[in-house]
Amino acid sequence: MEVLNNLLAGFKTNLPSYIILILFLIILYGLNAVIGRRLNRQSTSRFRSQVASIIIFFIGLIGIIIILPLGDHIQGQLLSLIGLLLSAAIALSSTTLVGNAMAGFMLRSVRNFRSGDFINVGGHFGRVSERGLFHVEIQTEDSDLTTLPNIFLITNPVKVIRSEGTIISAEVSLGYDLPHGQIEKLLTSAAEETELENPFVQIVNLGDFSVTYRAAGMTTDVKKLLSTRSRLRQNMLDKLHGDGVEIVSPTFMNTRALGDTRQFIPRPIREQAAEGDKTPPPERIVFEKADAAESLDNLRQQVEDAAKEIEALKKQTGEEKDTNACAKLEGQIEFLNLRRERLTEIIKAREENEKGK
Repeated sequence: MEVLNNLLAGFKTNLPSYIILILFLIILYGLNAVIGRRLNRQSTSRFRSQVASIIIFFIGLIGIIIILPLGDHIQGQLLSLIGLLLSAAIALSSTTLVGNAMAGFMLRSVRNFRSGDFINVGGHFGRVSERGLFHVEIQTEDSDLTTLPNIFLITNPVKVIRSEGTIISAEVSLGYDLPHGQIEKLLTSAAEETELENPFVQIVNLGDFSVTYRAAGMTTDVKKLLSTRSRLRQNMLDKLHGDGVEIVSPTFMNTRALGDTRQFIPRPIREQAAEGDKTPPPERIVFEKADAAESLDNLRQQVEDAAKEIEALKKQTGEEKDTNACAKLEGQIEFLNLRRERLTEIIKAREENEKGK
């Protein structure tokens, strides 16, 4: 009975501290919920929400230690312990989750790629479908999802295909008996039919049995990278075969038991595609998640841009003295508010749809 009385007495003595602790936890919970909802409307929300959650966690941990009636000595020891743990985590950051988090901050500050971009790093090629605090997810040419730790991306060169355009190329090996001038004209024509800008042809290797040619040109539609590469190779085949050029090695030609007049060129077949029978480009199937991520990022960016434009217009309205000009500015603000609300609804619907999959 005496023990119970002591507990009750201690509880009554420390009741204000417990009340403050409960209020503090409620405030932290509400702050975390508000920040989470706000960041979900912006680009890179996953990364920022993770960072915000970590910061709120440490603030809450330190606040709990300070509020609880533990005594100055115990509080000092606990705070020193947290400091030591943080110092040790930072010291071991090159091989820990903290290292990936720091690498994530570095990638965000460099800003060399974003969701939807094609990247090639350490032999991994694909489109960025997700960016988190600890990792970057890419969707490969096989439509598979590959997760790369952030620390891997800062320790390896990252090749980013620019959205403004990139060089598309394809190689073919032909015999020494063919004049290079003829081949260069044919391959240049193939690149032109692929609708590549500033096409050119290079001789990249003089092998023991064949010459390796490279046809290339600039394309500005990087989202159709796979289709354009395939179309370039197809046009190269058609042009070479159409001019009577065999794409076989001299070794094969010297060992075949066939007449000298026999050529290994397929007969041209004219096919008329059925009306309405249009095969979708492979990029639509392969990179569907990367496309969705890029689309969501673009929508969030539009929301941010609209908010900034609204603030600028409000400031301009306050400085404007002409009544008609003010009315015009207020109309623009109302339109931007409606557009921002509509975009926010679309983002929310898409996020819920992604969660349901």
